[in-house]
Amino acid sequence: MLRRDSFSLPLAAALLAGLCLFGPWSTRADDKLKTENVILIHTDGLRWQEVFTGADPELLPKPDSGHALVEQYWRETPEARREALMPFFWSVIAKQGQLYGNQNKGSVARVTNDQWFSYPGRNEFLTGAADPEIRSNDKVPNSNVTVLEWLHRKPAYNNSVAAYSAWDVVPFVINRDRCGFPVMGGWEPVPDESPSPRMALLNDLIRDTTPANAAEVYDSFIFQAAHEYLVTKRPRVFFVDFLETDHWAHAGRYGDVLLATRKFDEYVQRLWETVQSLDQYRDKTTLILLTDHGRGLAPESWKHHNARIEGAQYIWMAFLGPDTPALGERADCPEVTQSQVAATLAAFLGEDYNEAVPAAAPPVTDALPPRGE
Repeated sequence: MLRRDSFSLPLAAALLAGLCLFGPWSTRADDKLKTENVILIHTDGLRWQEVFTGADPELLPKPDSGHALVEQYWRETPEARREALMPFFWSVIAKQGQLYGNQNKGSVARVTNDQWFSYPGRNEFLTGAADPEIRSNDKVPNSNVTVLEWLHRKPAYNNSVAAYSAWDVVPFVINRDRCGFPVMGGWEPVPDESPSPRMALLNDLIRDTTPANAAEVYDSFIFQAAHEYLVTKRPRVFFVDFLETDHWAHAGRYGDVLLATRKFDEYVQRLWETVQSLDQYRDKTTLILLTDHGRGLAPESWKHHNARIEGAQYIWMAFLGPDTPALGERADCPEVTQSQVAATLAAFLGEDYNEAVPAAAPPVTDALPPRGE
């Protein structure tokens, strides 16, 4: 089990190498950070290929087929295809924020765990380090403390952290019984003892809808629940977790993968527009976006992911907010890993996660403002 109170020599060497690559970054009293809130938005198993090149020509019907998917998503160039699939990413994030993971342009983002699937991936980006003992998606309470729980223990964030996930394993990844903040996962009511009329209706829909499977609620339900929580409860740290991009890929339904990706882009846009409309959040909120693993290549292995499928270790991530330099789509830059997300999230809030958890990877420093002199 990954211990948070130990620091081996190999781990120390790895951390030193990371610091040399990315440069040290820690908060000082005279650093001027505008971010007061962070929303971490994840979608399960969305390939970097779709994010950066749009719909895969090998998986679409022929361009002259007249198929509806061709009309919706086929364009002659990768740049046009990706804009058709994810217009908010490419009209806003690529201009005002940063995107990592386009290997065609020398930007690599990857996982550091050796499993390349969901529980190990979420543990990695939420705690800052891979745990070699997490080797399944079993519903086992996580012994590791996430950055969400670490922040919630601080007075500034107490009762101002929440997590809403479409997957019923996430409450175990976060360890809901220990963490002390609201966590929703899968087909369960919203975690509110006095739900608003909208959430009472959503609870009825969750109860009355026939599920595609018992573990995964539809992304539209989790978006509505999360959006309502954001507007009414105003958390400072919020984790929103979607998964239809993974579900439909496993089912081999590429058209639904594209639709889920398009919807994910819309959900991100709506969350961003909401925070920009509220005084507490406007120009004070950073979005961190990522996926937990990749997938194999077309024509067959794109449906799957695990340590035996080459390509499943590669991911993407993005940053949008008042402190992130507008470097857009990154090219020919140092590799980033999902283990860096936890420390980066904390750093946006002026918190030094690495000082408390030295086993965690260092922040993605390019996504943060330059250090003051």
